[in-house]
Amino acid sequence: MVRYRQVEEIVKLMNYPEMIRNTSIIAHVDHGKTTLSDSLLAAAGIISEQRAGQQLVLDSWELEQKRQMTVFASNISLAHIYKDKEYLINLIDTPGHIDFSGAVTRSLRAVDGALVVVDAVEGPMTQTETVLMQALRERVKPILFINKVDRLIKEIKLTPEEIQRKFAKIILRINNLIEKYAPPEHKKDWQVKVEDGSVAFGSALHKWGLNLPHMKMKGVTFKEIIDAYSGEKEDIDRKVDALCKKAPVYEPILDMFCEHLPNPLQAQPYRQSQIWPGDANSVVGKAMAKVDPSGPVLMCISTIEVDPHSGVVAIGRVFSGTVEKGKTVSLITSKQKGTIQQVYMSMAADRVIVDKVPAGNIAALSGLPSIHVGETVAEEGVETQPFEGLKYVSDPVVTVAVEPADVKDLPLFDKVMHKLTTEDPNLHFLINKESGEYLLSGMGELHLEITAYRMQEAGLKVKISKPIVIYRETISHDYKGPPVMGKSPNKHSKLWVTLEKLSEEVIEAIKIGKISEMQTREERQKTLKQFGWETDDARNVVAIEGTNIMVNRIKGRQYVDEVMDHIKSGFREAVNTSVLAKEPAYGLKVNLEDITVHEDPVHRGPAQILPMTWRPIWCSFLLSDPKLLEPLISFECKVPNDFVSNVIAIVQKRRGKIIDMTNEEDMMIVKAEMPVAESFGLAEELRSSTEGRAFWATQFSRWAPVPEQMQAEIIRQIRERRGLSPTPPDAKEFFEEA
Repeated sequence: MVRYRQVEEIVKLMNYPEMIRNTSIIAHVDHGKTTLSDSLLAAAGIISEQRAGQQLVLDSWELEQKRQMTVFASNISLAHIYKDKEYLINLIDTPGHIDFSGAVTRSLRAVDGALVVVDAVEGPMTQTETVLMQALRERVKPILFINKVDRLIKEIKLTPEEIQRKFAKIILRINNLIEKYAPPEHKKDWQVKVEDGSVAFGSALHKWGLNLPHMKMKGVTFKEIIDAYSGEKEDIDRKVDALCKKAPVYEPILDMFCEHLPNPLQAQPYRQSQIWPGDANSVVGKAMAKVDPSGPVLMCISTIEVDPHSGVVAIGRVFSGTVEKGKTVSLITSKQKGTIQQVYMSMAADRVIVDKVPAGNIAALSGLPSIHVGETVAEEGVETQPFEGLKYVSDPVVTVAVEPADVKDLPLFDKVMHKLTTEDPNLHFLINKESGEYLLSGMGELHLEITAYRMQEAGLKVKISKPIVIYRETISHDYKGPPVMGKSPNKHSKLWVTLEKLSEEVIEAIKIGKISEMQTREERQKTLKQFGWETDDARNVVAIEGTNIMVNRIKGRQYVDEVMDHIKSGFREAVNTSVLAKEPAYGLKVNLEDITVHEDPVHRGPAQILPMTWRPIWCSFLLSDPKLLEPLISFECKVPNDFVSNVIAIVQKRRGKIIDMTNEEDMMIVKAEMPVAESFGLAEELRSSTEGRAFWATQFSRWAPVPEQMQAEIIRQIRERRGLSPTPPDAKEFFEEA
């Protein structure tokens, strides 16, 4: 265990929430977050200043170091003196690649402020907008660091006036995004400004940085900065080193954290209503608003790590109360109790054991059973609501079939898959019942490639198929006919159902957890009525699976309660493997209209009730003009004007649609949408056709209908891959005569 010279100071500062800053560093991939983090850690004495920028401490995994790319969010705490007062900064470095954006979402739940890092040459990119949008949704206040300014001087050779104009454009873009996504009350006061010192600039690699207050204080001018990069190499090295000593990058950044970011006492009252749906006037609500260390425990888990020695370690923000060793707590979502075996403070790859962690801080706990990301840890015996569900910007849309190379490794395979999916909730793993395949779904090619490397690292040799795209199945319109009847195989029980298409607003509300089975009936009813639902339907939701809802309209029939669990199972089976191609259904509202159930329990078991449920659902589905949906990605590419036609040709060849093209100096920004199915190998093709001069980013956009002329062929391919007959069944196969 590494000893950190600041641990005692940090533990002491944990008790003073007004001196705490919980912050995250967010950016597009390769804009310099982790390199900058090194300088901040050097300032705290955690690493040497000579190694800062090369050591990449918060990229603690070997592959992160090798690829120079952050994969996991990493926590560390450090102390900083500003205006003669000592502050505690709990810092989370996050990934920049869209395939790992789930880690950004989870990290932002734990912090109150975010440093947005932007490459001075590339400017704000697609993922910059995405991570800033995620931060503002969580009511996390942003500040700005414009990085890689040395490139503007050395590569593009801009004058001081041109550099300032470039900065102004970047700041305007960031402020437009803040105006667009910030909560209404903060659209103006969260704008970043050069004048107040909430914008800094510099070179994280060369370890110098300034904001306006520091420029004035140290007497540094733009001319001096440009001059540092002129002359022979040795001369440049000497002058840049002098600039780094005169204006070290960590000073303005750490000062900005203390000056411009809120402490938990300021942030929790306005974040509370956004992230926690409980009563603000309850005991827990009041304790949360006051960041009361003596109040009931309320903690949101944002990261899970599976440690070979400590077992499952849950990391998250303590919003109320104090977590300490030996304390029994309730896990609200999973309805379990557990005892905290150990409390830690996260220091990158290390964990430092502490006695307790009070409200306003980030803590790591071991010993809690079957805990998952997003779980709410609460005081035992205190009634409280769970935190709002985390809203991810992307769905797992790429799948591979995976199996151990040697069948005797199956136990290790199970163990490794459980570890990976526990740590990363954006990985989905399931077994296809028809084919017996093990299917692993992730956010993209890179996400699955990194996961395969992690399996190999755990000593597991696996066979992995080529990527398979996940589709969804939906209906074009509400089912128009009379209720469809389903009979149990023994013909003793009957169920009538109708089918409707959910609105996009309701689907979105399900995705973000605003509508869920975890809510009370009254809460769910209130939310659904806001979307225009009838009172009876809103009140009688009995199951939610994926983006599909089942409503019970049955009145005055016997034995309904006895068979309802089996009906729910039949509904889940029907929507998880829908009828066109055994892909999940999307946006269905299944209405149970009527039922007759045999009085003898022997005749109403699952073998009878499940087929009676899924058969009429599938029949109604096939009668409602079913459609296959494919995932689309949004694509943004910044490219020199000479290569624009090449980029457009690539997009069009891949069934892409150009949405917008804007000119920025000698560069063109091309925005488009394209199917995930056509995106494999995109990076290599873009690199070769633009001579490596294109900057681009992709992210999940939406689900859209597969073109009519391609639908039958894609369905055939999916069905044949799964060992099914090439064409979907006809509705008549599921139709029952009365």
